[in-house]
Amino acid sequence: MRPHILVVEDEKHLGVGIKYNLEAENYRVTLVQDGPTALRMINSNGDSINLIVLDLMLPGLSGYTVCETIRDAGVTTPVLMLSARTLAEDRTRGFDVGANQYMSKPFELDELLSRVKNLLQMGRNKPTPAKVIKTPDTLVELDFGNIRVNFETHEATVADKAVRMTPKELKLLKYFAEHKDRVISRNELLAEVWDLPGTIQTRAVDQFIARLRKIIEPDTTTPIHLLTVRDAGYRFILNPATDSEDAEKHPGPGENVDHGNEEEEEEEETAPPV
Repeated sequence: MRPHILVVEDEKHLGVGIKYNLEAENYRVTLVQDGPTALRMINSNGDSINLIVLDLMLPGLSGYTVCETIRDAGVTTPVLMLSARTLAEDRTRGFDVGANQYMSKPFELDELLSRVKNLLQMGRNKPTPAKVIKTPDTLVELDFGNIRVNFETHEATVADKAVRMTPKELKLLKYFAEHKDRVISRNELLAEVWDLPGTIQTRAVDQFIARLRKIIEPDTTTPIHLLTVRDAGYRFILNPATDSEDAEKHPGPGENVDHGNEEEEEEEETAPPV
């Protein structure tokens, strides 16, 4: 029986190209273009899939989340991650969530085929547990302090008064809320919120942090929800009354908490978010 490879790639031309070349090597290939569809495919056809070629930047769920989810469910199918990101921290994160190999884009076809062959040999005779994979819940509503936000309807209120938030501000707040209490670097925000390489030089993150603080903080000069961790990034605290005081008095290893004071540069709504 021909090995079955699931390719998860949202760049259509690249996904079709990978599928074509793998089929030319006599592999059976299924191509999907987003994270949730990949999970459904693995959940319903996991026993027949011998290898997953997984892009990182995907609609719906990132490749990191897809890989972590299937590993948590006990799926041992080999995973080859593809990414345009070249930073060591991105590779490390990929391996941390369970990838077997990691390739940076652009890549040579011969190398891809060689890695595919190697991973198929590695995964041979490894059974895949028949566990149901639950798609991670997507945050729809957020309620903290006197702020209420609905990420589906794009409605936000502060002290019961409607406020306007741009799609990028909502996406940024949602990412913070989904990763609360964790220090998040500027590089990660650029990659996950802006879909940009973490190495790009831009003030977008600082500008949007300043704009977000104007909406969610009672006092922007002394933030209690969105803290700056100097030389590391930002940390979002949902309930500062219960945990931010200890967190700021006793930062974690390597954390130097700053109360904010980013340069609050205003940015026109029509300006590009980079």
